[in-house]
Order: sequence, then structure tokens, then C-alpha cells
Amino acid sequence: MRVTGKALSIALGAGTLLFHSALQAETRIVTSIKPVELIVSAIATEDMQTTSLVPPGSSPHNYTMKPSQRRALENADVIFWVGPDMETFLNRLLAGQEFSGRTVALMDAEHEPGEVNHDEHAHDDHADDHHGHAHEEEAKEEEHHNEGHGHGHGHDHGDGEDPHIWLDPELAIEMAGTIRDALSGLKGVDAGALNENFEQFKASVRETDATIRDRLAPAHEISLFAYHDAFTRFAEHYELKLEGVLTLNPELSPGARHIAEVQEKLRNANHPCLLTEPQFNRQWWRSITESLDVTFSTWDPLATDIAATPEGYNNFQHSIVDAVLKCLPENTEH
Repeated sequence: MRVTGKALSIALGAGTLLFHSALQAETRIVTSIKPVELIVSAIATEDMQTTSLVPPGSSPHNYTMKPSQRRALENADVIFWVGPDMETFLNRLLAGQEFSGRTVALMDAEHEPGEVNHDEHAHDDHADDHHGHAHEEEAKEEEHHNEGHGHGHGHDHGDGEDPHIWLDPELAIEMAGTIRDALSGLKGVDAGALNENFEQFKASVRETDATIRDRLAPAHEISLFAYHDAFTRFAEHYELKLEGVLTLNPELSPGARHIAEVQEKLRNANHPCLLTEPQFNRQWWRSITESLDVTFSTWDPLATDIAATPEGYNNFQHSIVDAVLKCLPENTEH
């Protein structure tokens, strides 16, 4: 069979149109920070494209967005962020009418983590039917699971709720449920596949949680200190001894009295270990611990070096454990 030049041209033209249509049909997701991207990557299907705003080495507390990132937000089908207490650089922008209906805050003053919280985001009837019964069962399961672990979400950190919710694996599961619900409400998505991904994520996170508890058993007597309160939720979940936090707000310098209090705790602590973060100046810590016998270890609450794959969140949790275990006397770095 011969294909004429004209027929070939028509065929190629049709193929190009189909290719561009496929590109247009791809669901575009923007996440504020890498940890949120990790959870989205575990829930999203292969035809969804995910990007994150805050680049490696930067902090969401004081980040300045680029014009290209503003365009990415404008083109996004859905935007996931933790909320106004975390990514303060997005507060004014996402409060505007332009992004109403496309923005999902995973934590909000009026919502517990895990509830879908976005304006005018319409779920189609199929998605609601598909998930309605599943949500009732999930609610019962979560209540039972949290009772068994003595797990609570009322973390009071002085200035309100601690926004670092992704560091608690149970709250990460709730975030994943919110993400699944939001994505299921978009047109043309496979709600069944999204729910299957969510169930796999939940099972894998809980399996990893059990493994991590075993790994952290030798670290329960170590006195841990952190630059700011990002480590608090992880420490509380795994019952680690977080003896001191230099600042509750990394945008503000701690006062001299508070620094003196932390120094006193360091002197009296059992094998004190300072958990520094790559987003902040480690040398600053050294200036206040110069005459003290203190161990240093670096952890990254923003998961900079973790690949955004379906296994990424669990790899991230293990990376935190690695940092904590470096605080053990046999692994110390002074």
C-alpha cells in the first residue's frame, strides 16, 4: 500500500493535533513546597504534571517568587499549599479572586488537616459517589488508629497551630486524602486510580511508621535541640526528647534572654544534639555553643534532596531518622 505525500501530510498534521491536545489535557498541579509535592506525587496519576515553587536552599518563610512562577500559578488547574501560616509569600496572591476555586489549603484555621478547603471547587457526581462510602470507612479507621497511638492534632505552639503538618505521618495521610479529593473533582481524571494511589500511600506510610519507631528506639534518651519548631511534630509523634527550640518564628531573631535559656538547657542536657537546617546559617548555632560540648546533625524539613516519586515521602521520613541517629554517641559530629 502506497501513502501519497498529501495523505502523509494529513496524517502527520492529525498526529500533531492529537499530540497538542494531549498536552493540553494534562492536569497541571503546582505545589508550594517540596514536601507537599512528595505527597502529591504519591496520589497523582501519570497524566498529571506537578511542579513546586520554593527551590532548594530557600525557605517558605521568606521566599520571593519569580515572574515565571507566577505564570505557573496562573496556568495551574489546582494549587496545593499548607496555608497562610507557612508559605507567607503566597498569602496576598492566593487570596485574590484570580485563584479562587483552584487553591487548596491543606491546613487552615477553620479546617482540620485532611478536609477539602478550597473555594467553589466543584466535585462531579461521579467523584462524590465513588468516594462517599470510602470516606465514612476512612473516618472510622482513622479514629481507631489514632486511639491506638494516643495521637492528637492539637499542637499548641504559642502563636497557634504548628504549620509543619507534613512531618507527622498521620497528618500526611490526611493531607493525601485532601489531595485525592481535590484532584478527583477535576474533569477527566480517573477518580478510581487516585483513590487506589491514596490507599497504597496510606498503607506504605503506616508500614514505614512502624519501621521508623524501631529505628528510633536507641535515640529516646538523647536531648535534641532545633533551630525552629519545624521538628516538633516529628518529635512528638515518635516521642523523642526535644529539649529546646531556638526560635518559634525563623523570620525573627531570638532575644538574648531566650538564647541564655537555651544555653542553660544545653549545659544540663544528656548528650545534647543540635539539629540544624540547610536553609539557615549553621555558623550562628556555633556562635552560641562555642564553649559547650554539643553534637551537630543536619536535617532538612523541606526534603531538598528527595526525589518526587511515589516512594518519596517515606524516603523523606527515613532521611530525618538518619539525621537523628547521627546524634548517638557512636555517630557524633562535634
